[in-house]
Amino acid sequence: MDRNTVEPQVETVPGQRAKRWAEYHHQFAAPSTYVYEFVWDTSADAIGPFCTDVDGNVLLDFTSHVAAAPLGYNNPHLREKLEAFDLVDPSKIAGQDFYVSNGGSPTDTDLPGPSQLMDRLLETVGQYDMDRVFLSNSGAEAVENAIKICYAGGGHRAFTFDGAFHGRTLGALSLNRSKAVHRTGFPEVPGVVALPYPSTDEEYETNWRTDGPGGNVLADKLHPERGVIDPDEVAYVILEPIQGEGGYRPAHPAFARDLEALRHRYDLRVVADEIQSGIGRTGELWAVDHLELTPDVITSAKGLRVGATISRSDVFPEEESRISSTWGAGDIVGALQGALTLEVLQETDVLSNVRDRGEDLRARLEDEVDVRPELLEVRGRGLMLAVEFDTKARRDDVLEAAFRRGLLTLGCGYKTLRLLPPLDVTAREVDLGMELLCEAIDEVTSTA
Repeated sequence: MDRNTVEPQVETVPGQRAKRWAEYHHQFAAPSTYVYEFVWDTSADAIGPFCTDVDGNVLLDFTSHVAAAPLGYNNPHLREKLEAFDLVDPSKIAGQDFYVSNGGSPTDTDLPGPSQLMDRLLETVGQYDMDRVFLSNSGAEAVENAIKICYAGGGHRAFTFDGAFHGRTLGALSLNRSKAVHRTGFPEVPGVVALPYPSTDEEYETNWRTDGPGGNVLADKLHPERGVIDPDEVAYVILEPIQGEGGYRPAHPAFARDLEALRHRYDLRVVADEIQSGIGRTGELWAVDHLELTPDVITSAKGLRVGATISRSDVFPEEESRISSTWGAGDIVGALQGALTLEVLQETDVLSNVRDRGEDLRARLEDEVDVRPELLEVRGRGLMLAVEFDTKARRDDVLEAAFRRGLLTLGCGYKTLRLLPPLDVTAREVDLGMELLCEAIDEVTSTA
């Protein structure tokens, strides 16, 4: 497969083989979220955003597996580094109880493992004075450990934001405010207060700033005389610098500055959830880098290939076994991929490509918004972009029509379509994606 010339080629999706694979899968799998019956053939050709399904269809993947495959399929820089690693068994060890070496010295090894991954992660957050990492298996676990270490530091109250999504474990679910189905009927951690999440100027002025003396809703709640919550009772404030499930809504810059001021005034601990937005997706290594906000904890996963809770020594508990995970720091292959992914981002011009191609894609989407009444708004940053439709039904129909043409996309929010191309996506691939998306919108609009 030549990345410079390959184009999507689709006969029928899902094909007969894909249907059989999906039927077999659902004989055993508990109900979960399945967007469509796309069955990737791992033994077939794939490169960049192009992949082949089990029926031989070639598709253009603008989901990057929900940002969990940041460099797309078979990135040559990553593959070259991985080929040097002769896989061993076991490839996953009890990482909190044992250590692992891939040869060489700890600071000079060709095959980085969990220790080197943590080292390289801390290099990316030096501006926040973070010096400790706790590895885990997933983004939800990274969030769980973030809120645990904040609770351990004192306080029993927490602030989350409308539209938030932080994971599906019970602690993380208590912070979600994006869809009722995520939380309905499950017990919740008490003391969690939801606040408006301002993304636009209007939302900031209307839903965050107030006429009260504090200046915004959080300041009013914490005010020592007029407030209703004692700041000493607050364990943490958690936010996504760009909301994912909530509709790809970036935090308003002034809101971030206000939160930074309150962080200093009341010694609040701020958790930046970077599960989807981190590892270069927005054009910086961390989406919070775009804001004038200092996080006390950063959570990462997806593109990192493992879960990670990153913070400072004074935030992490000193007691052993206060947090622990048998497998968390022992995923040798996952840690290797995460460390090498960071290497690729640092050694190549991938981040500048994210910024350039992100501007191209955003401009193309905004051009369509200007001439199509069914498209309302473009949101996001870098290659974490979304377009909002006038109705949920139209969004869903466009997603399906794009799939039939060989373009993989995802929904988010209520009626929003998100696009997550690989970080090294080319101008040609952006053009191909936009052509397919516009064809899908034309079809749905003409038959509505």
